[in-house]
Amino acid sequence: MNRFDRITAILIQLQSKKVVKAQDLADRFGISLRTVYRDIRSLEEAGIPLYGEAGVGYSLVEGYRLPPVMFTPEEAVAFITAGKLMEKFTDSGVQGNFASALYKVKAVLRSTEKDLVDSLENQIDVLTYHKNIPQGSTALDTLLKAIAEKKAVSMTYKAFGKENENERTAEPIGVFHENGYWYTIALCHLRNEYRQFRIDRIVKIQLTTTAQQGHVSLKEYQQLYPKSWEQYPYEKVVLRIKKNTVPYLNERRHFYGFTEEQDLGDAVEMTFFTQWAEEGLLRWYLMFADSAEIISPAWLKTSAVTLLERIIEKNNFNVPAQNQQ
Repeated sequence: MNRFDRITAILIQLQSKKVVKAQDLADRFGISLRTVYRDIRSLEEAGIPLYGEAGVGYSLVEGYRLPPVMFTPEEAVAFITAGKLMEKFTDSGVQGNFASALYKVKAVLRSTEKDLVDSLENQIDVLTYHKNIPQGSTALDTLLKAIAEKKAVSMTYKAFGKENENERTAEPIGVFHENGYWYTIALCHLRNEYRQFRIDRIVKIQLTTTAQQGHVSLKEYQQLYPKSWEQYPYEKVVLRIKKNTVPYLNERRHFYGFTEEQDLGDAVEMTFFTQWAEEGLLRWYLMFADSAEIISPAWLKTSAVTLLERIIEKNNFNVPAQNQQ
């Protein structure tokens, strides 16, 4: 990046945040603090109303804004790609807000970039196996508003494996996406403790006027309260799989703790470290068990046999004696 582009990018960053630290600018652009100070001085000499405070950072005078800076073709394409992800991985509220923002972005594009964006609209798609938020839901958008405005929400929630819905009042502190689903961490008034809620299980939700108590951030929460399943020990599992089956497993194996593989010629030996060897990995293994074998641990082999026996009994299979080993 040449100096002119860097100074322009620094100005954009100053407009995007209330306070920007010199060290943050140095880290982003890979320059020294001395260079940052020189670039800031150049902006001041150009008439940009800046003020800085030692140990705090730099700010633009309140109310000062330059007209939107033109986007590069690559940045315009990135917005279109993000829009496709928004369509499939967020709810209707967030989708609507992003679509509105995208129209504003398109409004400041040059003609050539507009043509590029238009030509790519139908050339990019995101395919998903399932919709992670029900059609018409605005739960994610409402939760984001509650977090931003520091308000509680009132919601009707249906927990996994439960027949009945229940009413909850909660104070959300953050949302995150994991394994195809959105979740929120919130202080539940019913339990008087932080709980994790899966957003697609929220039947109804509305913002209340109740102010939140003081809370830690989502990042701080994750450090203070490790996931409950981390108390379970990890188990090393080794599977030997026929090589012609391996390509069909590559996408999902990381969900079950895959760490490494060893090529054995006509087979591949895969190693997993998992906390859910029996209830998770074993049941996945049964999908391709005719092309694979469990090398270790020995107890998992026994569990596999027991599970298969239950399946046979449950479905009233009659296994010929000569096929029984």
